[in-house]
Amino acid sequence: MNTNTAASKTLNPKYPDKRRIRIAISLFYFSMGFCFASWASRIPEIKAALNLSDAAFGTILFALPVAQFLMMTFSGKLVTRFGSRKVILFAVPGYTLCLTNLGLATHGWQLAIGLFLFGIFGNMCNISINTQGVAAEKIYKRPIMAAFHGGWSIAGFTGALVGLTMMNLKIQPYIHFLVVVAIISIILVLNWGKLITGKAVQTKAAGTNKKFFAKPDSGLVQLGIIGFCSMASEGAMFDWSGIYFKDVVQAPHALIILGYTSFMITMAAGRFMADRLVLKFGRMHLLQVSGVLISSGLLISVLFPYLVASTIAFMMVGLGVSSIVPSVYSAAGRHATIAPGIALATVSSVSYLGFLMGPPLIGYISAAAGLRYSFAVIGIFGFCITLLVSRIKAMH
Repeated sequence: MNTNTAASKTLNPKYPDKRRIRIAISLFYFSMGFCFASWASRIPEIKAALNLSDAAFGTILFALPVAQFLMMTFSGKLVTRFGSRKVILFAVPGYTLCLTNLGLATHGWQLAIGLFLFGIFGNMCNISINTQGVAAEKIYKRPIMAAFHGGWSIAGFTGALVGLTMMNLKIQPYIHFLVVVAIISIILVLNWGKLITGKAVQTKAAGTNKKFFAKPDSGLVQLGIIGFCSMASEGAMFDWSGIYFKDVVQAPHALIILGYTSFMITMAAGRFMADRLVLKFGRMHLLQVSGVLISSGLLISVLFPYLVASTIAFMMVGLGVSSIVPSVYSAAGRHATIAPGIALATVSSVSYLGFLMGPPLIGYISAAAGLRYSFAVIGIFGFCITLLVSRIKAMH
């Protein structure tokens, strides 16, 4: 380790080098995504096993985002008080344990409780691991947050592939989830000691001593609104892309998943390119272009609802959303007067409303006017991102 740099002096001497730290943090991003994707891959089977209607299952699923949203402020306080490294040691095992409980549910109410707990620990993982990502950026002194989120996206593909394999082998969800726990436990044991210590990320931030329900910083709220617009667009792709390709594009049955897949591929690829693009063009310019890509992609899919055109359009949306959330998290973590954990929790709280409100908004508009119109409305969010970015000092 180079002891001549200021960044190295903030680290515990047992850390071999900053590259090893980056690998460790990346693996925790991967673990978080792998755990969530493992649950998502078995949703149809668990729903069928519990004999739940679509309406009942939809209500139960709502327990997960509600728990995540309710926990955001508390997670920020925990990370600020105890340090992100200590919270990870508690949160990651709790998250994986909750995953196994989902495989044991025999009644709908048990699944709802399990998902609520899964959301609580998932949010603690989210805030603590992203705080580690912010700290790593300070050590590297250049953007690397998007690549961390790229690891989460890669985990989504991996988790889905493992889930498909487990289903084909007729392995029960509980056993599948135990395998996931074993893999993540190995990652935790081998890499937890390489994470940045609390002292390395603590600042003399005035925000540390703020009242629990103090008025949020206006700059962080603006960052959160940008994240909201992006996450609403992501939610539309996650929940409605397959339905759009089926009902509007009228794609062949084997190609219905093409819209979602094309979106996910370009989102993951964009996250691994975004850090270099930030250095070359600046964060503000990149996010302005990203907003245009989101709107243009969604509007193209509305105006030209054909297989090739919509596939290209969804790829544009994937590229557009890829850099936005990592960028707003990075900007929030560099706030001059508020501790990173609190700042991230504030931005996440506003941003995550996009996931909560975006997909239902599409459903309501679709019921009233049609799915194409609902996608056009979501497309407006991209232009909102382009306009808002230029007003935020943290993006300059």
